[in-house]
Amino acid sequence: MWPAIWIIWSCVFAVFETIALLDKRDGDTLSENVRRLFRTRTSKAGRALFTVGWCGFSGWFAVHILTETM
Repeated sequence: MWPAIWIIWSCVFAVFETIALLDKRDGDTLSENVRRLFRTRTSKAGRALFTVGWCGFSGWFAVHILTETM
């Protein structure tokens, strides 16, 4: 059942993101919302927080997938 839920969630995300990309309004894509959340355009602290968070998550996820732990 879980694989089906992840597939459905991914497809729903892809549909909404595609709609947002085709619609030229500002602030509707995931990237734009992440930039606004972390204030990456105006805040060095926001840029640093995003960078640390992204690198931390990416590192953890790589170890998690490759070693099947955590």
